[in-house]
Amino acid sequence: MALVSFELRFCKSLPPALKAGVRTAVLALALTAGAEAKTAISRPFQVSTSVAGNYLAALSAGAQRDTAAASTYFREVLRSDPRNPELIERTFVAALANGDIAASFGLAERLVARDKNNGLAHLVLGVRAIKAKQFSTARTELSKSGNNRQRDITATLLNAWMYVGSNDAKRGLEALDKLKSNQFAGFRDYHAALIADISKNTAEAGKRMQAAYAAEKQTLRVVDAYARYLTRQGQMDEARKAYEAFDLLVPRHPIVVAALADIAAGKQLAPTVKTAVQGAAEVLYGLGAAGNSQGDELAAMIYLRLSLYLEPENPLGIVTLAGLYENIKQGEQAIDIYETMPAKSPLRPNADIQIGSVLEGLGRNDEALKHLTGLVKERPKDVDALNALANLQRSRKEFAASAATYTKVIEQSPDKDRGLWPVYYFRAISYERQKMWPQAEADFKKALELFPNQPLVLNYLGYSWVDRGMNLDEAFRMLQKAVELRPTDGYIVDSLGWAHYKLGRYQEAMRDIERAIELKPSDPTINDHLGDIYWKVGRKLEATFQWNHARDLNPEPEDLPKILEKIKNGMPDEPLTPAAEIEQPKSGG
Repeated sequence: MALVSFELRFCKSLPPALKAGVRTAVLALALTAGAEAKTAISRPFQVSTSVAGNYLAALSAGAQRDTAAASTYFREVLRSDPRNPELIERTFVAALANGDIAASFGLAERLVARDKNNGLAHLVLGVRAIKAKQFSTARTELSKSGNNRQRDITATLLNAWMYVGSNDAKRGLEALDKLKSNQFAGFRDYHAALIADISKNTAEAGKRMQAAYAAEKQTLRVVDAYARYLTRQGQMDEARKAYEAFDLLVPRHPIVVAALADIAAGKQLAPTVKTAVQGAAEVLYGLGAAGNSQGDELAAMIYLRLSLYLEPENPLGIVTLAGLYENIKQGEQAIDIYETMPAKSPLRPNADIQIGSVLEGLGRNDEALKHLTGLVKERPKDVDALNALANLQRSRKEFAASAATYTKVIEQSPDKDRGLWPVYYFRAISYERQKMWPQAEADFKKALELFPNQPLVLNYLGYSWVDRGMNLDEAFRMLQKAVELRPTDGYIVDSLGWAHYKLGRYQEAMRDIERAIELKPSDPTINDHLGDIYWKVGRKLEATFQWNHARDLNPEPEDLPKILEKIKNGMPDEPLTPAAEIEQPKSGG
């Protein structure tokens, strides 16, 4: 009932005509909170003629993190009470999070007229001045936004770039050097390097770039800026090495692939930042990306929106914001943002692919399939598009089609590319589901050759061997290793338990599969397995309960008849022959 208590307190600030309607609606919302929490507001949506209804719709949209709906509904509520400071602030934040930047400017002005210490409003007004290249005005606004540690780092970094805009890069560097905390060393050195570079202070730029790179070798934006700087200093080999080192961490990132191609062609790379406005956008992007990685979604969203207002074509900003919307289950918004990716960006193909994945996540599978099929037709050698299509086909249980598409991925890729292990793994699953075991087994082994001790592959191959009574000693070792690597994965723990069962070790099997049930209580196969074990140890009533539970959990169509037969007639009373006594076929047989 936290929503009720908070919103009834908020009612005190509403006019009497609105207060009663909101109070009644809040209580009604609380009574249906369970259902409301699972119901997303549809797109397109319509505002209500009821102020109270719009207010509750705004609250519901905010709780579901639907920024488009929240912004629209709060704006409608504000029309009924345009001087209410809390409504102004809620509408302001909702507009800002939704990227309604122009609307947020007017709301920010209204806020600071009532509360001169509203730091976020001053930040937004500062960003408006930056866009207009009114750098002195921006500094004035930013000076009023630093009333906590986070805003202080924001204001300091932005102010440094305002000095650059006013042709005083030296003072900009001095402003950055006031950030003494090691917590901010990465931001300080990175932006000092960019400022020194843009002001042609080569010695300082080199020193700062090296410091930033040494601290942030796993951050693409820093690696990219550093390598770009090196190419303009004629250090092509060092630039290539920086990109190649990152490629070992994140293989085939499009920005790295494009940069390496340019270096191979002998091209110097343009600087990451060329103007003070772009520098300010870079500050806001970096803070947004940091907030996103730390789970501070609202702050990240606002920083990224402001960054993209200043620099709309920053591909990493677009990808980060779209990914944030994916994480909060707002796929429609994510698609809208991915579609803003510039056509010439190295990330445009990936954005197109991700749109297909988001469509699938929204349950629009036919649209997703049409979209990805179209991409593959346009770009038949694009392994990422092929891989995305194959994954979608596999999720739709079109296993023959997925195996064929995975084969095209393999044909377009280097044979010993370690990054291919998932392709072989998923093609193996596609073969196995078609009962093409020799082909599946060969692919599982190839995946392990590329990535030894990969737990998912160890589990699937080990489980498959056990289920077939094959290579049991090796299978058991594989499953033990997989559990050691991923002890909280219910599917892997179940596989080890099933291996014990096949070996006639029912007590060990029961221990493992009861643990697997704790980890994955809603999996029909694991519940079915536990029923089998209970039957074997004489706990027949509990066995029937587990089989009934497995039946109700939507098992695979081929498994359901077997479960129903066990529910009706139980299992044979004679003990199973321990798997250790079963003649083991040769591998692949």
